[in-house]
Amino acid sequence: MGRTRTSDEDYSFVSPVVKYLLFLFNFIFWIISLVLVSIGVYARMMKHTEAALACLSVDPAIMLLVVGILMFIITFCGCVGSLRENICLLQTFCISLTVIFLIQLTAGILGFVFSDKARNKVTEMINNAIVHYRDDLDLQNLIDYGQKEFDCCGAVTYTDWSENIYFNCTEHSPSRERCSVPFSCCRIFKDKEVINTMCGQGMQAEEYDVAREHIHTDGCIDKLVGMLLSQILINQIKDQIELQNYNFQHRNDPWR
Repeated sequence: MGRTRTSDEDYSFVSPVVKYLLFLFNFIFWIISLVLVSIGVYARMMKHTEAALACLSVDPAIMLLVVGILMFIITFCGCVGSLRENICLLQTFCISLTVIFLIQLTAGILGFVFSDKARNKVTEMINNAIVHYRDDLDLQNLIDYGQKEFDCCGAVTYTDWSENIYFNCTEHSPSRERCSVPFSCCRIFKDKEVINTMCGQGMQAEEYDVAREHIHTDGCIDKLVGMLLSQILINQIKDQIELQNYNFQHRNDPWR
C-alpha cells in the first residue's frame, strides 16, 4: 500500500516536456522584453529633440516601451505560471494571448478592408519622414535601414526624394545633392570589389530604365504594407500555437 500511495502522489497530469518548453519559450521572450524596455528608456533619455520625429505617428521609443512592458507582463505570467503550475497565471497568459490574437485579427481585417486609406496614411507618413531625413540622425538611420532591408527607395517611387530640400530635383535647387537619392537606395553588387558610394548621384534626373541599373526604383509602401500584414499573420500563428500548448497541458487537468 505504501508504494501505491507514493506512486499516486508522484503522478501528475502535466507533461514535463510541455511545461518546460512553455517556460523556455516565455523566458526567451521575457528577456527580449527587457531588452526592448532598456532600448526604449535609453532612446528617450538620449533624445534631445523630437521635432523631426514628429512626422511619425508614434515615437519609436515610446512604442518600444509599451511593447516591452506588455511583453514583460504577459511572458512573466507564462514563465511563472508554467513553472509553478499556477492556474491563475496561466489563465491570465491564455486570455492575454487570446486578446492579442483578436486585436491582430481585427487589425488585419481592417487593413484589408481599408487598404487604400491605410496605404495613403503610410504614404503620407513616409513622405513626411523623407522631408525631415537630414533633420534627425535617428530618423535618417531608420529610413536607411528600411530602404536597405526591403530593397526600395522612396514612398511610391525613387523620385519621391525630390520632396527633401537637399535632394530636390528642380532647376533652381542650389544643393550639391540635387536630383540624387541616399546611398541606402543603391543596388549593391557583390561581384564588385569597390562599392560606389556616389551611385545615387543625379539618379532622379535619369530615365527609369537607366536608374534601375544603379538604384532600387520601387517604393517602400507596397513592401512595407505587405510586410506588416505578413507579420500580423505570423504573430497570429504563434499565438495559436501558444494556445494549443496551453490547452494540451491542461486538457487532463482535473482542477482547470
